[in-house]
Amino acid sequence: MIEADEDRADAFFHALADRTRRDILRRVLAGEHSVTALAASYPMSFAAVQKHVAVLERAGLLSKRRQGREQLASGDVEALRSVASMLTELEDVWRGRIARIDELIQED
Repeated sequence: MIEADEDRADAFFHALADRTRRDILRRVLAGEHSVTALAASYPMSFAAVQKHVAVLERAGLLSKRRQGREQLASGDVEALRSVASMLTELEDVWRGRIARIDELIQED
């Protein structure tokens, strides 16, 4: 992977490492939500939810648009597919290593 891909992977996995951010992502993948409505769903301040949304936005997992005074957030399915693709690549590497270990064991 080139450096930009590695940076993108870091941003994805940092964003997904938090339970609240994963829940926010699930909600906005199901449909557009205002940040205000999202904040009402969690036992934390509006500012804390805004920060979680900002992390997801920086990672490219959601986007925001303004409608009047509200900020509306929606999930990016293609970005999530990119995360899944990264995980599949990692799985393929490990499966290859396991297969090689099996071969070495059978050689003895």
